[in-house]
Amino acid sequence: MVAFALNPTQMLGRILSASLLSLMSLEVLTTAAFGNPPAASVETKLKVPSTMTSAPFDTNRYLKVPPNFSVSVYARIKKARFMAVAPNGHLLVSQPSTGKVLIVRSNGNKDPIISDFVTGLRRPHDIVFHKIDNTTYVYISETHQINRFIYKSGDITAKNRQIVVTGLPDSSTSELKGSYGHELKNIALDTNHKLYVSIASTCNACKEDTVSTPRRGAIYQYNANGTNQRLFAQGLRNAEGLAFLPGTNDLWVVVNNRDNIAYPFNDSSGNYGKIIPSYVDNHPPEEFTRVRDGGNYGWPFCNPNPDTSNGLNNMPFDRDYEFNADGRVNCNAMDRIDKGIQAHSAPLGLTFLQNTKFPSLYSNGAVTGLHGSWNRQKKTGYKIAYFPWNSTTKTLGEEMDLVNGWVVPATQKTWGRPVDMVVDQQGNLLISDDYSGTIYKLSYTPSQQVKVYRDANFSGVSQSFPTTPGVYKAIEGDLKVVGNDTISSLSVPPGTVVRVCQNETGGRCREFSAGDYKSIGADLDNLISFIEVN
Repeated sequence: MVAFALNPTQMLGRILSASLLSLMSLEVLTTAAFGNPPAASVETKLKVPSTMTSAPFDTNRYLKVPPNFSVSVYARIKKARFMAVAPNGHLLVSQPSTGKVLIVRSNGNKDPIISDFVTGLRRPHDIVFHKIDNTTYVYISETHQINRFIYKSGDITAKNRQIVVTGLPDSSTSELKGSYGHELKNIALDTNHKLYVSIASTCNACKEDTVSTPRRGAIYQYNANGTNQRLFAQGLRNAEGLAFLPGTNDLWVVVNNRDNIAYPFNDSSGNYGKIIPSYVDNHPPEEFTRVRDGGNYGWPFCNPNPDTSNGLNNMPFDRDYEFNADGRVNCNAMDRIDKGIQAHSAPLGLTFLQNTKFPSLYSNGAVTGLHGSWNRQKKTGYKIAYFPWNSTTKTLGEEMDLVNGWVVPATQKTWGRPVDMVVDQQGNLLISDDYSGTIYKLSYTPSQQVKVYRDANFSGVSQSFPTTPGVYKAIEGDLKVVGNDTISSLSVPPGTVVRVCQNETGGRCREFSAGDYKSIGADLDNLISFIEVN
């Protein structure tokens, strides 16, 4: 080891060069004491094959991911929407704009092979594989009906089509006169072989959808063969992602809520009934909630309020000024929303990670693709949000970013909009993007860790950092596990060099190459406020 001192200019240069690359990855205490795995913190250059460098990948692109993850472009598919992994590992991707569902097959080190699985559909959207007895079906939604095809391992085209649900409303429905704002359909099937179909609203907010036949802004249940239609739940403006919590028949959905909400409070602000941009920006929240049989979730009469002491959890409702100012619809009788998401984020796909091969740190949680806002003063969304699941309380934890960066912060320019996520058989998270026409692959590579200890001889509270280059500063809370200025010993894995310093702007520093150090030296013991990993 070598003792040395860096002048402020040298130190600042090292900080600037490395600070974008990584933040800390906490070991043990993160998952046990705090309950959350590391969030997106490492700005990572997107890996793009030379055959896929058309815009927006004609320039370097970066996404922020958690430590030890990488992200790459797996395939280019224009306006790719929802996905499903077949039992044999092939990937199906819906392409509503062309009336197709495509099949994507891995091809060793070469680009995947992309071909038509089924064509000639009316804006196909959601895709679900479901096994009944010894028959595997792949269900595919169209705007006006639900199909299922008998699937056998290795099929690269759809076969044995059965139309199980017909007569769903879409823009061809005569009473709608060609206007249907959310005609794409989403579906799910439970272990009792019940089929659930989300029939979204035709509008931003309107009464007509609440009295139509079938009800819109609602979810219907059918037998798997399409018989026995019944209303399951209502008051859900546009439930896009439908998924069952693994091991249960509890249906969860993410919902795109209304826009341009009028200020609902007749208070001294003088804003009652007005469209106030600063209010619209944050109201009403998007929704992530469990849906019960017979539930009513408020739309368009009642809107969840994120401004109480509950925050985004179990939110009470406000009366909608436009449709319920007089309170004739009792908002206290509505089913509360389990978890709110920032207004206008536009959640689309929903995937629970339990029972998948995604890294175990994250496998007890759910992800949703936030497609991004179109009318908020400052953009929001454009990321993959992760929600840890508390198995004891049966509730969702606080939202955190798993992947972000599809909006350039400095310019607010958008280059991608995530839609759906699935986990492949290797444990990668595949992400569709209908804006850039891309399927991304988020991959995890375990790495050895730099480990620091509060006490000498590798004892006391410890904290770990990835071996990827990074800077960690007490002033920014990066050493909060071991505690500021309390490091006494450390271990450095092969191929890694670690510098520790008294403070962020210079002072005494020491460099440690690979090895175990029972003491960092009496002159630095309990004085460390800065760590640099190279």
